[in-house]
Amino acid sequence: MRDLALPAGYTPRPVRAGDVEALHDLVEACERHLLGYAESDADEIRAVLGRPGLDPATDTVLVTAPDGTVAAWAWVNRRSDADVHPDHRGRGVGTGLLDWIERRAGSARISQTVADGDRAATRLLRSHGWTPMVTSWQLQIAFDQPPAPQAPDGIVLRPFQPGDEQDAYTVLEDAFDEWQQRRKSYEEWAMLTVARDAFDPARSVVATAGGATVGVLLALDLPGIADGYIERLAVRADHRGRGLAQAMLRACFAAYHEAGRRSCVVWTHSDTGALGVYERAGMTVRRSSTVYRNP
Repeated sequence: MRDLALPAGYTPRPVRAGDVEALHDLVEACERHLLGYAESDADEIRAVLGRPGLDPATDTVLVTAPDGTVAAWAWVNRRSDADVHPDHRGRGVGTGLLDWIERRAGSARISQTVADGDRAATRLLRSHGWTPMVTSWQLQIAFDQPPAPQAPDGIVLRPFQPGDEQDAYTVLEDAFDEWQQRRKSYEEWAMLTVARDAFDPARSVVATAGGATVGVLLALDLPGIADGYIERLAVRADHRGRGLAQAMLRACFAAYHEAGRRSCVVWTHSDTGALGVYERAGMTVRRSSTVYRNP
């Protein structure tokens, strides 16, 4: 990492397992600066470090400030990401990290997601020739009394239960295979979903038909935010077009309302074609991000 150009006094090193909480604090500080609130959890950092093929020694970098605190970090592994603490922005740290990301990626095609409200990061990527690929939207709904869920004929809706993990994985990854570049292994998928401390089975929804799982909604209970959070939603291809996604959303809203939540959010993006599904459920776009690809 000696070739990583940083301002005087800033020191790079690979990320270590014991850095997770400090990195989570960094990401939360960035979110509060940009959004006014934080919505991440430490399990997301652990999932990144556990990505198949990622070698922390070569594919990650943590930058310490002159006072020894964590100022920034970045990683590369088919995708990339970088966060610079608000107190250290505008000093060239982000530029140094992007140069490192591009050198580490070499000729490989990688992507990076940037909040559209982060104009400085957007300008930086564009100035390096990165181009937009996909738009992502976070949608939100507020409810005083959500509509009662009504399942389509022959469908049973129930909360997620122990033992549902493998069927949920199959339904979700089969659906996501229609647009994602690579199918996740069960272990990688679980780190992002059901193995997270924030996973909320009581607000998650499983739809069955004749005992078979045909739809899944996974919910999270993220610390620090008042919203309920839908992590993933999918309906098996042979059960689409019957209103099942709407029914699962309403069941989730009702479960969150019963738990004292009065709003719920979800992310989707333009490759999925699911924006209309959420809008028909009464959700509206709260903010957006863009996925960029390197030149």
